[in-house]
Amino acid sequence: MQQAGLQFINEEFFAASVLPDQIDELLSLGWRHFGEQFFRYNVGILDQDIRNVIPLRIRLSQFSLSKSQRRILRRNEDVDVVVKPIEIDQSAEELFDRHKERFDHSVPDSIYNFLSREPSTSPCEGREVRVTKQDELLAASYFDVGKSSTSGIYAIFEPTIADRSLGIFTMLKEIEYSIETGREFYYQGYCYNGTSFYDYKKRFRGTEAFDWNGNWFGVTALAGIGNNEVSGNNGAA
Repeated sequence: MQQAGLQFINEEFFAASVLPDQIDELLSLGWRHFGEQFFRYNVGILDQDIRNVIPLRIRLSQFSLSKSQRRILRRNEDVDVVVKPIEIDQSAEELFDRHKERFDHSVPDSIYNFLSREPSTSPCEGREVRVTKQDELLAASYFDVGKSSTSGIYAIFEPTIADRSLGIFTMLKEIEYSIETGREFYYQGYCYNGTSFYDYKKRFRGTEAFDWNGNWFGVTALAGIGNNEVSGNNGAA
């Protein structure tokens, strides 16, 4: 259900190069990008139902690990993790092809549906979390680096070991990098109001939601987002 007085937003533009402070500002206004295509929209359709689209971010000074997130980190103590500039090699493309088999609709053709051909520098600095075990690539996630913020773009993982929760694991490693490098915000993408497959993005302490009028709120302050899925700033596990 649309919020009272909220106008429909559906905008895009293309840019090959965006400065660090510019990516910060764009993220703060609800923009995201795949490759050089920047976009934002505030209404989506899920299972023939019209939903509000809600940008999310974590205020990193308010972030702490939940019990379930600590378990995920412990479950993956046996892997090697490297954070480095994005470099798409054959193992990443092969992992992407296996990962996309999880989807039964809107199946992407290529990792380059989400990344530019120069993803470490265009449209802004891009880094990856690379997860390996005995030199086998188990997961990779890709994220933007701005001046005061970072933003997750896309993640892939080996579907045969879903019990490791490597999608959440790489998000936690992106958050860890963001805190260690002094960023203020980590943007985890969009979710819908009500229940959806994006609900995992709501389950991070310190999460804020954008109201499409230029304001960010702790998620518990925004009606309709929760369904008891959000830990937000209230310290709940």
